[in-house]
Amino acid sequence: MTVEFPNLRHLRAFLEVADAKGISAAAHKVHLSQPAVTQAISGLEARLETRLLDRRPEGMFPTQAGGALHARIRRMFAHLAHGAALAVRLARREGKPVADFHLRVTAAQLRALIAVRDAGNFSLAARTLGISQPSIHRACRDLEKLSGMSFFTAGRRGIELTPQAEAFARSVKLAEAELNQGLDDLTRLAGRDSTRITVGSMPLSRTRILPEAINALLDHASNVQIRTIDAPYGELLRGLRYGEIDVLIGALRDPVPVEDVEQEPLFTDRLAVVAGPEHPLAGASGLTIADTLKFPWIAPPKETPGGSYLFRTLGIAGLAQTPVRIVSSSMVLVRGLLARGDYLTILSPHQAAVEIARGDMVRLNLHLPESARPIGLTTRTGWVPTATQARFLDLIRAAARD
Repeated sequence: MTVEFPNLRHLRAFLEVADAKGISAAAHKVHLSQPAVTQAISGLEARLETRLLDRRPEGMFPTQAGGALHARIRRMFAHLAHGAALAVRLARREGKPVADFHLRVTAAQLRALIAVRDAGNFSLAARTLGISQPSIHRACRDLEKLSGMSFFTAGRRGIELTPQAEAFARSVKLAEAELNQGLDDLTRLAGRDSTRITVGSMPLSRTRILPEAINALLDHASNVQIRTIDAPYGELLRGLRYGEIDVLIGALRDPVPVEDVEQEPLFTDRLAVVAGPEHPLAGASGLTIADTLKFPWIAPPKETPGGSYLFRTLGIAGLAQTPVRIVSSSMVLVRGLLARGDYLTILSPHQAAVEIARGDMVRLNLHLPESARPIGLTTRTGWVPTATQARFLDLIRAAARD
């Protein structure tokens, strides 16, 4: 995914003018002439179609929109500073890393870094950005020269980022997410809220909680766009940590998987064994796990909470032959198989609420001890949602309470 930054010196000029309440001091800090700073602010306001600063006799002060953007730009540069510092620490034994190189990088260099990282190839990265291959080579070489570090290395899969480059690239993605939040805030303050929210949705949330929250939000904010991503937990977590996803909703992990995310429990869910309505065990009482072993199982992937619970409960490691015949988290596939054979699966009754209500699936009378698991939200540590994002999270919490 290509990063989209405006001119970084212009953003820094706006930040310094808002802090200093004037052009003169800001021009000195960003190493630009006063006319250049004035032109940068005017260009930024024209691009964003909003006034960011009030010009008064006593100085220049952020408007409401300018204040909202100022806070996000400050956080954006903080992400870049953190990433640069981490990159320098990782590259201490190599060359002469430049501690504050993030203050001199250009938007073109950041775009090149992320494009090469995603493509693993200079030619494909250039095509993604719509520039020539020599141009992207030059941007990458300039970035390495500016930072005093090697950022790119040839690997088995093509061009790979060095550890210091990967650390900085993550900060670039987080900085971009921060800037995008600021731009979304501007549309809300202008009365045309077009906030974009990306949700990593795990299976349980898709049947009722997310539909209720999304519908309630769009009832009052018709221009907002919600994007949901369905993927394995590891991919969702990575997207969250790189700023590509705003929030995850689903089963929480114990312990918390990494130190830079936070989990918020919403409710406790229990697993159940589910079958088709014509299954021989449907409606039977006094069932035990042993009764299920002669039937074919559809298991969630072992790395999921449901899959790991099933692995332990069935005692698969100690069986001569596993009863698991299909491993899948696809509800569409599970539904089709249960309608065609005597399969069993384990899932949350909430996840299959629609199918159970219609009679397409039945919950077996089988107690699953210690199957309770917390369901909730996962966000980045220190993440500050926009007003619209915060409203959406409140709607998710309300849907979960219901």
